[in-house]
Amino acid sequence: MTFDNVLFSIFLFWYICGVILLSFDLLPAWLEWANAVFLILSGLLAVVYFTKVFGRTGYLISIVIFLFSYLAEFIGASYGILFGEYHYTDRFAPNLFGVPIAIGFAWLMVMGTSHALAAAITGKKLLQPVIGASIAVIIDLIIDPVAFKLKKYWIWEEAGVYYDIPFSNFLGWFLVAFVLHLFILFFTPNTNALWEKRMFLLFALTIAMFVLLAITGGLLPAGILTSSLAGLTLYTALKRKRA
Repeated sequence: MTFDNVLFSIFLFWYICGVILLSFDLLPAWLEWANAVFLILSGLLAVVYFTKVFGRTGYLISIVIFLFSYLAEFIGASYGILFGEYHYTDRFAPNLFGVPIAIGFAWLMVMGTSHALAAAITGKKLLQPVIGASIAVIIDLIIDPVAFKLKKYWIWEEAGVYYDIPFSNFLGWFLVAFVLHLFILFFTPNTNALWEKRMFLLFALTIAMFVLLAITGGLLPAGILTSSLAGLTLYTALKRKRA
């Protein structure tokens, strides 16, 4: 069994265990670090996806995504620029320069899944950054309320209409994802049907897990909104692939 298949199997095992523990409210406080591992595994799957689609250049793309997003988060958390005024707590440790290391891997997952979906939805390269960035925002519509309201991984210091999250956060997510998708356009992709499907699945499973957390935590509107938008996105991508 190859490394990438082993990694995917480990992710699925970790995911299934997580869903069972969360569904029956069995996750103890000392096991909170498992959420960070989930994001790290998700990010590593995105790295594999980029290498399958772009060859060795995929490693460069992955490094740029990690460093650029981490820098954006550091600037945002330290100076309130781009996303709004917020700060990370120690509940998502380990932190480096005040930002959880898992955040860089989370952005890899966001970029890998949104790239695969955007590429499937449209063959027009100039539209892919807009669609990809929009998909990134859809993912954050469920990640942010859960991480802020339920998990307290970060704290917003300014209010907003959507679960006290400022609009600048979602605008910042769009801009960061848009710039990274523009960067990816400089490289010519190959087709890898297996890992494109795995990115679709990763997107669906990630949304499903956070929606589950949202519903069990009393954030039903966020769960309904995100699952509806994510479902429409996934349906469109699969329909275009079959066409």
